[in-house]
Amino acid sequence: MSSLESFMLPCLWKQTFGMECLGCGTQRALVLVLQGEFSAAFKMYPAIYTLLLLGVFLLAHIKYQFKCGHKIILALFILNITITLINYYLKHF
Repeated sequence: MSSLESFMLPCLWKQTFGMECLGCGTQRALVLVLQGEFSAAFKMYPAIYTLLLLGVFLLAHIKYQFKCGHKIILALFILNITITLINYYLKHF
């Protein structure tokens, strides 16, 4: 177990209801990305890369106010939701 994993928060949804939530795996996937385990991170949580892209673009848009930044943020948000829902469906059904 890496030192980053000791700081992870438990999933209260999983503890309460016994099944993973839509975000389960995000923290572990982020740790895997930071460790350079890119394919393992994708297998853990497929939306990790689009989520990181959304975060980076959102921060850049706040600083630089891109002309069509809000449209790109919306598109990335919809893409993340879609990937997350498909992943959740494939895990559970």
